[in-house]
Amino acid sequence: MSLSTRALLNEIGAELTKSLRAPEFVLPTLLMPTTFYLLFGVMLSQSGGAAAYLLATYGVFAVMGPSLFGFGAGVASERERGWLSLKRTAPVPGYLYVVARLAATVLFGALALLPLYAAAGFAGDVTLARSDWALLLLCHVLAVVPFSLLGLAIGFTFGANAAVAIANLAFLGLAVLGGLWFPASMFPDGLRAVGQALPSYHLAEVALAVVRPDPTRKVLPHIAIIALTTGVLGALAAWRWSRQR
Repeated sequence: MSLSTRALLNEIGAELTKSLRAPEFVLPTLLMPTTFYLLFGVMLSQSGGAAAYLLATYGVFAVMGPSLFGFGAGVASERERGWLSLKRTAPVPGYLYVVARLAATVLFGALALLPLYAAAGFAGDVTLARSDWALLLLCHVLAVVPFSLLGLAIGFTFGANAAVAIANLAFLGLAVLGGLWFPASMFPDGLRAVGQALPSYHLAEVALAVVRPDPTRKVLPHIAIIALTTGVLGALAAWRWSRQR
């Protein structure tokens, strides 16, 4: 095993350990999406289709928390404490810090999806083929990437207190306007247009194509917009990171 690989695994392990030792971060991240799902997708649902619909949208919602708050507020706090300056003195490539945080966020996001999937399968009676469960999981896990890049840009731009506030605004705005809590079709035209410009809306549409196949639903335009948005957020995060060095 090379030195870089060993350093990366150690960084990922340290990130996971640090996250799991913070109950104020772990409990809301793991429990809130599943609690919302059980309330609105199972207990208050008036139709059987709501459970499958909300599984797709709440899966995107479940990975937003660790992505925005782990990368956003977390990076800003470590930057203010001088931890990033200390990291630069270590004999390992600086990019391993970002790669490790992204990998830890992907693993934590997958962990947040487990209780949601269990609730959908056992309480919501959502039935999908094994290949569709795997495809849905892939869609939700990949949703970590654009949200993490947004969180990283926030963390490298604002101070710790401001980053928390802005990450909260982004979290709620992406969830509500992106149609993750309620279908975007329920919104007035103006709000619906704003929501359709957000990555959360297009990620939800891709996930919905898995749980509710519809020949009229065009998935490729949504994937193209997600790729474009991810590229823009990646460039923004890289620019803000370069300003820190």
